[in-house]
Amino acid sequence: MGGGLALMLGPHGEILPLPMSLLDGSPFATYFAPGLVLFSVLGCGPLIVAVLAWRSHRWAPYLTLLVGVALLIWMAVEVAVVGYSNSPPLQPIYIVLGVLISAVGIAWLRQGAPSARTTVAPPREH
Repeated sequence: MGGGLALMLGPHGEILPLPMSLLDGSPFATYFAPGLVLFSVLGCGPLIVAVLAWRSHRWAPYLTLLVGVALLIWMAVEVAVVGYSNSPPLQPIYIVLGVLISAVGIAWLRQGAPSARTTVAPPREH
């Protein structure tokens, strides 16, 4: 959320020292739109999914997988547009995090989320 907010508030690299040349070849003229996606989808999104998981919402496993896949897509697009960098190692860390979040979502769906299971009450005696 912090990175997305910094990109929205400094869309020309004023807050995060990012050269505008990194956007060459991308559909973006400034960092505002990527910051908005980063803040909302990859910042607020996981927080909302975490709350839903904590409340055992039936959509939590699906949304967990969606967040992991969204992070992997974000990283693939970033590497394709900006290039790969491991200094600092943020890209590799977020790629691994995306794989782990996706794996948790898949495992959760395979086992059947507790909140998605239906329980049958035992028959009542008369």
